This record gives sequence, structure tokens and C-alpha cells, in this order.
Amino acid sequence: MSESNEVIRDARKLGLPKMLILGLQHMFAMFGATILVPILVNSYFVDACGEGPTRGLTVAVTLFCAGFGTLLFHVCSKMKVPAFLGSSFAFLGGFSTVAHLDTGIYAGMSVNDKAAYACGGVVVAGLLYLVLSLIIRMVGVKRVMRYLPPVVTGPVIICIGLSLASSAIGNASTNWFLAFVALAVIIVFNIWGKGMFKIIPILMGVVISYAVAVIMNAVGLTNPDGSAILDFTSVASAGLVGIPPIQICKFDVTAILVMAPIAIATMMEHVGDMSAISATVGENYLADPGLHRTLLGDGLATALAGFLGGPANTTYGENTGVLELSHVYDPLVIRIAACFAIIISFIPKVSAIISTMPSAIIGGVSFMLYGMISAIGVRNVVENKVDLTKSRNLIIAGVIFVCGLGFSGGLTFTIAGTSITLTALAIAAIAGILLNIILPGNDYEFGVNPAGDENRGIHA
Repeated sequence: MSESNEVIRDARKLGLPKMLILGLQHMFAMFGATILVPILVNSYFVDACGEGPTRGLTVAVTLFCAGFGTLLFHVCSKMKVPAFLGSSFAFLGGFSTVAHLDTGIYAGMSVNDKAAYACGGVVVAGLLYLVLSLIIRMVGVKRVMRYLPPVVTGPVIICIGLSLASSAIGNASTNWFLAFVALAVIIVFNIWGKGMFKIIPILMGVVISYAVAVIMNAVGLTNPDGSAILDFTSVASAGLVGIPPIQICKFDVTAILVMAPIAIATMMEHVGDMSAISATVGENYLADPGLHRTLLGDGLATALAGFLGGPANTTYGENTGVLELSHVYDPLVIRIAACFAIIISFIPKVSAIISTMPSAIIGGVSFMLYGMISAIGVRNVVENKVDLTKSRNLIIAGVIFVCGLGFSGGLTFTIAGTSITLTALAIAAIAGILLNIILPGNDYEFGVNPAGDENRGIHA
């Protein structure tokens, strides 16, 4: 390929070895956040002995669900959308709530069973996607998009990236030197890289910074807090081959009422992510294959993950950042990454080795990926010439920013004795949509300004 930022929509012309490397890059991009979810969830479900669940909600099950869910999503979206589905952080509050239930059938219940009931709620949440998908299929995407103009989707996309910023800082702060190495390598290869190296800056950042971590660990250096840079304890105890310890979910109204409403948040995030991917790639994903198809795929993937005892899935912004950096938009590369995730789920030792990656490296990589997401949102606002001198637009954007960045812990309320938490992004999206409906002067109509719609990756 040329050394310019040439867009590649058919990765097959690069050859199989390069396609495999690109797929590996996408897998590394999603890996840190995806395996972090089951680790966090397991910290909620702890028994009297301090042990977490032994079935379901494990790294192996999570990777299998992410890989298989991604492939299912691609089938539903007619193999057109370059999106990877990883573990959703939006459901963490719901898992925590179920983990602490101690009345009724939950009194004295084992952590494995509690986790199974929480996953049953995830299944119902995934099925709610199908309801919205059907509505969009019946009324048409044009009517839906009237409520999602650039003044709403642009700021929401910006919030998606900025809301993850604290996570990047938190990870990077464990060892700023390693984080800087990872970030610097990515920048160098992205700007000055030649040939293949120019389109795999994330992978190079991970590999080179990990090599530096190995050297630092070998000479006896530690993280600033005194902890070891690398810990291979889990690698030694991990088996070479093993079947992911799935656990079929269970259903109870209480757990369903806790988990299912979170779908409101994740469905809004899905629309924002699809807008971001559409804008990045410049394709017609909200209209072709259609928002109803992408919602269907996301919902089925989430329901399947919950059924097998895994965390909910969601489209991953990290991989959108990789698309923006590599300029390789072929969905086939994402499917290769999904196959890698499935394969690794059956090889505990490989999974354990990758899990040793220092969080500082993940933080350094996230600096670039999360910033790219927000930059895409800024580009949407600028290219669509959103007039922020108009009071209505300024109000909508301002409220979205405050809600998306201010409600760091989400918003929790009680219905029928059950606590329900909406994430900050869900609050921001809902507030933006409602204000766009209520405030007079909405001059956006999908399809009337083709140039503006195309700049968002949304074609009439």
C-alpha cells in the first residue's frame, strides 16, 4: 500500500498475514476494557470466604461472548458494519445491586446463583433492543433520525470519548513512564510509520511498551506504588486448553427490574456509537444496513451473552478509534479479531499472558483511542455547520455536556422498591433528544441536506 493515509475498504488486497495482524490489533484494543468488566463484576459477587463466581462472568466466558456476539452482530448487519462488541460497563451498577440483594430468594444465595439471576436480567435487556429495532423497522429511520440531529449526536459522541478520559488517566497513573512509551510509539508509527507499520500503530504501541515493561521488570524496577510491573502468577497456574466455564442464566422479576431498564442507556449509546462509526468510515450504516439491523445484532449478542452467563455486550469505541487511526475500514478485519477472541477463550494460558499487560499500557493506548472518539464528535459538529450562536442549539449542546460529564455516578431512582441507575451517557442522550423535541426552531430534516448528512456518515 502507499505510505499516505489511503483508505482501505477491502483488506484482502493487503494479503492474509497483514489482515491477521490488523485483526490482532483490534483484539488488543478491546481486550483491556473487555476483561476488566468481569474482573469488576466478580469483585461484587464475593462469598463469606472472599471467593467470587466460579462459573460464568469469567474472562474466558467474556471473551467467547464478545467474539461470538461480534460475529452474530455482523450477520445481522449484513456483514457491512466494522464494529466490535465488547463488555458493557453500563450494567456494572445493576450487577452490584443484584450482588447485594439479601432478601427473599436472595437471602443466603450462593454468588454463582446471584450472578446467574443478574445475567437473566441481561437477557431481557438484550431483548428490549429487538422491540426498538421493530419500531424503527416499522416507522422508518428517517422519522427516527429527526430526533437525532447533529446538535444531539455530535455532543453525545464527544461525551462518549470524554467520559472515558478518567479511566485512561487512572490506568496511566499506575506507571506514567510506560503510559508515555505506549502513547509515543503510537504517535510515531501513525505519523512517520511506513507501509504496514503505519496502519498498526496501536499494536506496535502495545508490543513495544510491553517489551519495555518486561525489561523494567527483569532489572527489578517497580511501579511508583511499589507493586510489580508484571505478575506472571496467573500464567503459571493457567491450563493450556480449557472450555469456558459457562453458566446458564436464571430468571427472577427482581433481578429483571434491576437489569432490564439499563437497556435504555445502552440503546442510546448504541445510536451514538453507530453515528460515530458511520462518521469515521463515511458509510451509510444508519440507513444501510439500517439502525434496526444494528440494534437487532447488538440486542441478540447481549441476550446470548447473558444466557451463557457473560456480561452484556456493546459496540466498542476503542475499535472505532482504531478505525480512525488505521484507515482500514473492512469489517472482515473485525471478524478476524472476533475469531481471535473466541480462540483465546479456549486457551486459558494465552488469556492469562495477555491479562498480565500492565494497566499503564492500556491507559497510554486509551489516551489516543478515547481522544479520537471525542474528536470525531467535534468533526461532526463542525462539518455539519451546527450554528451554536442559536440559543436552542447552545442549550441542547450545553445540557448534553453537563449531563454526560457531570453525572459521573449516573442517576439512581427507585421504582416499585427497586433501584434503577441510568448512566451519564444515557441521561445526556435522553436530555438532548427531549430538548430537541421541546425547543422551537428545529430546522433539521433527514435527507434535505445530503451534504450535511454524508459528513456524519448518514446518507439519505
